[in-house]
Amino acid sequence: MQDLLTQISALRRPRLLIRAARIGAESYRREARLPRLLGYGTIPRLGASLMALMALEADLNEKRENGDAGYSIAAHVDVLTAVMGETRLLRAQTQVAGPTATT
Repeated sequence: MQDLLTQISALRRPRLLIRAARIGAESYRREARLPRLLGYGTIPRLGASLMALMALEADLNEKRENGDAGYSIAAHVDVLTAVMGETRLLRAQTQVAGPTATT
């Protein structure tokens, strides 16, 4: 199985969706967005939240590709924004932790 960051970097979506999500990701706040997208309660850790967001995004993308009447571009941008925001946080966290050295 591919790791989460590889799966995210392999996503291919229309440019307009990606541009809108990038703009939203500039001011991303997980405390405000995740409860609305994933349900209220405790906010999941980065990896768990990304996996849940990726599942939501896959469903939205399938609706988009199939021309489903229930598809919402606003919801898709909202989820993609959260995916990008969480990815940035995860990358920042892994850079701070750095690779573990063994001696």
